[in-house]
Amino acid sequence: MIPRLDPRDRSAFPDVRHALREPNGLLAFGGDLSPERLENAYRRGIFPWFSEGDPILWWSPDPRTVLFPDRMRLSRSLRKRLRRQTFKVTMDRNFGGVIRGCAAPRDALGGTWILPEMVMAYEALHRRGVAHSVEVWQDDALVGGLYGVAVGCAFFGESMFSRASDASKVALVHLCERLTRWGFGLIDCQMRTEHLVSLGAVEIPRGDLVRRLEILCRQPGPGVGTARTWDDGLEHLPLFDGSAETA
Repeated sequence: MIPRLDPRDRSAFPDVRHALREPNGLLAFGGDLSPERLENAYRRGIFPWFSEGDPILWWSPDPRTVLFPDRMRLSRSLRKRLRRQTFKVTMDRNFGGVIRGCAAPRDALGGTWILPEMVMAYEALHRRGVAHSVEVWQDDALVGGLYGVAVGCAFFGESMFSRASDASKVALVHLCERLTRWGFGLIDCQMRTEHLVSLGAVEIPRGDLVRRLEILCRQPGPGVGTARTWDDGLEHLPLFDGSAETA
């Protein structure tokens, strides 16, 4: 049996070492999706993931898939895409559009795990300057992007979407370049997929992740003490080989 979270205590979570092996990482259920609880969860290497009709489920799988921002792998085709510069990229310009793009059904069955209550919860985190988005534009249309949560110098990737070829990959390239520049130590990708592995993601033991988070989450991230937005007011050309061009 997994424990039920106390709805009155938004800081309490079980030790991640008590998470189930099958299904891998299931730790607890219940509680709420308040900004305080979500931020406390991420600091501990825990994230929510549940389907419509289920209670809120909290997970911390072992091993954990992470991407070190300075080690993203660019394929030949992606390098060509970046050279063409057919996209422009912004950050925190349209968080609502990105999370709703990620929540849109991607198959004929119309399923999605980004339920309306999840959208509302992460929009609240965004207003606090904790959740961030990367937007990819083509001819003034939003064609791709990603969103996630930043705590200190750790980034927790949640989801990405594309309406044009390679648009989400371009968003990830831009994010990795910025996080490297800002001194972020890792992107938590949560679960392993072949797509993420092809981009350079690796698996590490959950204990290693937790130890890294204890250090990274205490470090000051960009924008602390200001509005904490990552929107610099510019539209950036896709980044290539670590050099940023702005328009």
